[in-house]
Amino acid sequence: MDVTPATFARVTEKAQTARWLLLVVRLPSEPSRHRVAVWRELRKVGALSLGQGVWAVPDVPAFEGGVSRALELTDRAGGEAIRLDATGRGPEDADRFAALFTAAREEDWTEFLADCGKFEEEIAKEIRTAKFTLAELEEEEQSLERLRRWHRDLTARDVFGAPLSGPAGERLAHCVTVCEGYAELVFDALHRPGGEER
Repeated sequence: MDVTPATFARVTEKAQTARWLLLVVRLPSEPSRHRVAVWRELRKVGALSLGQGVWAVPDVPAFEGGVSRALELTDRAGGEAIRLDATGRGPEDADRFAALFTAAREEDWTEFLADCGKFEEEIAKEIRTAKFTLAELEEEEQSLERLRRWHRDLTARDVFGAPLSGPAGERLAHCVTVCEGYAELVFDALHRPGGEER
């Protein structure tokens, strides 16, 4: 799911009257797997935890799927959920919500950037040790695909445009370049005399 320019404009143009969806979720204490499943779904969609069982997301279509899944999980677990529309009492409330939401996205982007660094370090290690095998290349390509999916998911929920979103896109592009360079080295190693596919 991508944030379209129309969605971004809707969220940013209405900063003073931004609408939020609040969820108040109550689940049985046992078994704990139900609480964990709902918590994971809301975290996955990027919901902002405001307190025990209280979550908020911008009221835009990008969040509807995850919210619906969390409500379905709550219902199946025998819990209760209340959906509330909120705007805040004044512009400062809307600004505060946007700042809290953006800070949460900055944490996500920071973690993403750290994983990009690990990816680059892993390929550098494979190059240093001359580990030019198809199996290793496939593993690195799977890691790159995971980074791409993660970037796509983060972009979809970063509706206010956190400052690290731009550098994260650039870092992902660099990871792609690094992986392509490694693929060329693997190809060359396998196709030179004495090279064998593994």
